[in-house]
Formats: sequence, C-alpha cells, structure tokens
Amino acid sequence: MSAQLVRTEREGRLTIITIDRPEARNALNAEAQRQMADAFDAFAADDEQWVAILTASGDRAFCAGHDLRQQAETGDMFTPDSGFGGLTARADLNKPIIAAANGPAFGGGFEMILAADIVVAIDSAFFALPEPQVGLAALAGGIQRLPAAIGRPRAMDILLTGRRVLAQEAYELGLVNEVVSHDVLQAARLWAERILACSPMSVRATKEAVRLSEACDIWTAMRDEWSWPAMVRMLHSEDAKEGPLAFTHKRAPNWKGT
Repeated sequence: MSAQLVRTEREGRLTIITIDRPEARNALNAEAQRQMADAFDAFAADDEQWVAILTASGDRAFCAGHDLRQQAETGDMFTPDSGFGGLTARADLNKPIIAAANGPAFGGGFEMILAADIVVAIDSAFFALPEPQVGLAALAGGIQRLPAAIGRPRAMDILLTGRRVLAQEAYELGLVNEVVSHDVLQAARLWAERILACSPMSVRATKEAVRLSEACDIWTAMRDEWSWPAMVRMLHSEDAKEGPLAFTHKRAPNWKGT
C-alpha cells in the first residue's frame, strides 16, 4: 500500500487538501503527484463541495516543487495530465481554489500558487521559480501565468534570475491577497466563508467567465459570456430565483447549487 502523502478533509461545503511530506519540504514525488491529482479529481466531481483550500504540513515549506532527489536518482519527473500537483493544467475547474501558503513555495509549488484563485501567505513565506538555476524551466504554467499576473518586465526579473520574492513583495505585486503573521489556514477559512456565502452557481459562472475572457477581447467576451456553459446554468438555476427572493424577504439565501 502506498504511503498517504496527501490528506483530504471535508468541512461542510469546504474541502481542505494538505500536502503531507514535511520531511521533504512538501516536494512532490511521483506518488504524491498521483495523490494530488486524485484529490482534485474528487473535489471537482463532488457537487456537495464548493470551495477548496490547498495547504501543506509543517512550517518549513508550502511546496518545494518537484522532488529533485527522486529526479536525480530515477530520472522520473512524472506530472499528471491535470498538471503539477494535479492543478496547474486543470483548465476546466470552475470551483474556487484558495492557497494557504504556510511557508516558502518554489518551482511547481509557486506554480500551484499562481493557479489558485485566492492566496493567503504566512509572513515568513517566499516565492521563487528557480528552475534556470538547476538547468530547467518553469513548465507548469509559471512562464505563462506570471507575466499575465504582474506584467512582462517584472515577471522576467523573477523568471530569468530565479530570485526569491518575499511575502510582502508578493502582496504588493498582486500575487497574494493577504499576508498573515500566524494561522494561515484559519485566514484561508475566512476567505472560504466569504465565498461560500455566495451562490456557487454565480461563483462558478464568474470563474469560468474570467478564464474564457482571457482568450478574447473585452467586447467579444461581453457578447459571448451569456452563452458560456456555467453562465447559462446560473441564469436558469434555482439559485437565480432564490437570491432575489431572499433579498426581497430580507433573509439569508438558502443556496442549493442547482
């Protein structure tokens, strides 16, 4: 039986996925990659789960990327079809992902941060794409997502040098939503609560629209968004009736996700 390298917990509508290799700074070997992909597959398929938090064990690192020791010994750089950590190439996931960075995130770990929708970081965290320093490149979305997030000049600084970006700088660059001094997971739960207070149909339609809008100009996006799948489901959902009804009756809405 394979060791459990990834833990999944469910708290109501919230899924918490925890990388559990603190002795390896939560670097992902081939088995951890498979378990991460399975965890995100299960979250994506479960209609009762609306938001996920991704975090890690210990306080040494969020994720040190690929397990370079395994790569050096076996040449194995296995990555699932859904991307590093089962996340970075998962283009069709419309449910929100919150990253709770409990420590440094570099290489693929940083690329998972870039693939998340909301990022909360402990103040001692840093972020880096050091692949050029070891003869590699940021091939799990870092090359594409970082320039899109902060602009080409600032991204090239980070991509070409592999330098560390401290948590406060990451916040100032817009890569992190919140920096906290303690209990990063609890801070991430508060973000999840804010999202869970909204209709999951609206949240998914919005995330899908943001993603699809990136591939076209604003006028095309505004024209086409009415026909995008999650938007159509939202507009014809019970939640779309429940929201205005709850507002009219001055009560909290009872979202069904249907």
